[in-house]
Amino acid sequence: MTPIAQTPIALTIAGSDSGGGAGIQADLKVFSALGVYGASVITAITAQNTQAVTAVEGVSLPVIAAQIEAVLSDLNVGAIKIGMLATPEIIDTVADSMKGFDGPIVLDPVMVAKSGDALLQDDAVGALVERLLPRATVLTPNLPEAARLLSTNATDDDDALVEQGQALLALGPYAVLMKGGHASGAICHDHLVSETGVERFSAKRVATKNTHGTGCTLSSSIASGLAKGLDVSAAVAEAHAYLAAAILAADDLTIGSGHGPVHHFHQFWGPNG
Repeated sequence: MTPIAQTPIALTIAGSDSGGGAGIQADLKVFSALGVYGASVITAITAQNTQAVTAVEGVSLPVIAAQIEAVLSDLNVGAIKIGMLATPEIIDTVADSMKGFDGPIVLDPVMVAKSGDALLQDDAVGALVERLLPRATVLTPNLPEAARLLSTNATDDDDALVEQGQALLALGPYAVLMKGGHASGAICHDHLVSETGVERFSAKRVATKNTHGTGCTLSSSIASGLAKGLDVSAAVAEAHAYLAAAILAADDLTIGSGHGPVHHFHQFWGPNG
């Protein structure tokens, strides 16, 4: 009898975005679009749309821990993506609850929403660095997040951001993807920094305001690739290409009046369904 192929499974541990463009909702869309079964652990509930975050409430620590235990005790999770954690207590709970998991982890250090609203308490940065950076297979900071993790100033100079990536690498992750979305220039460059060197992924910068959820989308795309068995470089390459196409198709959607989402299902349907 031919053995049944294992279904690739990825788990997202993140906050809920009621507007559907980022967080848990974006992650699950990405998993599905890239052929991966998605499970989820909700750490916080946000009231938000394309314009603002109007309320945030953390899920209780026992319920967060119970969600993680429920998923990991039953599903054969191939990779975990971690997003919004908000507080030191949530970070500790997530770190403790994942102790038995030895698969790849993609850590997106979510700090600020596209609207500018804070999603990570100031006193949580140290806990993130201490408890989760050493567990990360891939850390995916944008330039302001990288600077905050290092208590320094943000930069968009290629040499300086690679140096920041190397400084973050020294804190424990296997690899650091320094995202260039906040930089300037006609080409957007992401730099994958690891012990083996620096690999650059480039795409034409698209003039659109519909970039809500780009960080969540990229990190969950990488987790999808890792769940399917790709190595880090190949997973990042697949994710970079997927996000570039999703941004390019973002203006095909008419969602809200602020920063709309990227088009997670661009390869399946367009403006007319």
